[in-house]
Amino acid sequence: MNNNFLGLGNLTRLIDAESRSISAENVTGEKGKGGMATKGTGEHQARNLGQGWKVSPSIFIQPNSTVKLADIDGSGVINHIWMTCFPDHWRHLVIRAYWDNESEPSIEVPFGDFFCNGWGERCNVNSLPVAVNPAGGMNCYWEMPFRKQATFTIENLSDKEVTLYYQIDYALMDIPSDSAYLHAQWRRSNPVKYMENHTLLDGVSGRGHYVGTYLAWGVNNNGWWGEGEFKFYLDGDKDFPTICGTGTEDYFGGAWNFEQPQGEYGAYSTPFLGLPQIIKPDGLYKSQQRFGMYRWHIIDPIRFQKDLRVTVQALGWREEGKTYLPLQDDISSVSYWYQTEPHQSFPEFPKKDELDVI
Repeated sequence: MNNNFLGLGNLTRLIDAESRSISAENVTGEKGKGGMATKGTGEHQARNLGQGWKVSPSIFIQPNSTVKLADIDGSGVINHIWMTCFPDHWRHLVIRAYWDNESEPSIEVPFGDFFCNGWGERCNVNSLPVAVNPAGGMNCYWEMPFRKQATFTIENLSDKEVTLYYQIDYALMDIPSDSAYLHAQWRRSNPVKYMENHTLLDGVSGRGHYVGTYLAWGVNNNGWWGEGEFKFYLDGDKDFPTICGTGTEDYFGGAWNFEQPQGEYGAYSTPFLGLPQIIKPDGLYKSQQRFGMYRWHIIDPIRFQKDLRVTVQALGWREEGKTYLPLQDDISSVSYWYQTEPHQSFPEFPKKDELDVI
């Protein structure tokens, strides 16, 4: 981390920066402008108290509409985001971020998936850059620098009004010349085609480093599902990657089917990797097991100079004959990486029905 940033290693240093925060109580983040609302979602509850008493703690997002949560001018870094809304909206709200007045987003991810909760059912996450706490407090600590301007939007793809609570904390400051911009992209293969891979990321052009993966993996068969290798194709790699893992559970820091105790999956959540979510069939309507996993390359970023492509195999185990079994599972992923701008256009974002948890 550059010494000019406001990270943990700089807590004792006096740095030339100004703290700001955007929320429904201060929609512009201006100095001395918080808590001034006289109208808002809490005005009825505060009717006997008046201005300054939680009059505007949240916003309503109308159906099929987009709200601009933040529009920040100048140079600075977003260092914390907190949000909450009800889980039934998590796949139909889309978070987007634009750096330095760009026309296309650098971040474009469904709300729940961005915070490692892709199945519309909450699980707590105890990691360094993403923390999800009872009962649905979604926190992001990825550093998001910008040099001229930053815009955050959220789109409601559903036909229902959504109540959103949010806070975006940032610092106005000079950004070092070697600081890259955060990008995050969501993709889904539903199902993965037979004998093909799920592609987490491709078409990335520029210089940067890959810093994180979230997977929401829905298993469509019986038996073990996590034999597939993660592959990172760097700087012109074609048929074979530079970095090739040894199995899905290995990539996420586990081993031997995540099995602990015997006959059960063992959930875990650590600063850099975890399997925090295990959704089991209920014997009536839920026919598939579903998993949520994350892996943060914070200590070990995967650096590229020109281009990057990332894939994972959908590969299970066939007990009869003891052979690998190609799978056709439902895999959604979020890739997080830093790179120089401009970035290549993202694939067209899916329509509402293609986002549904089915």
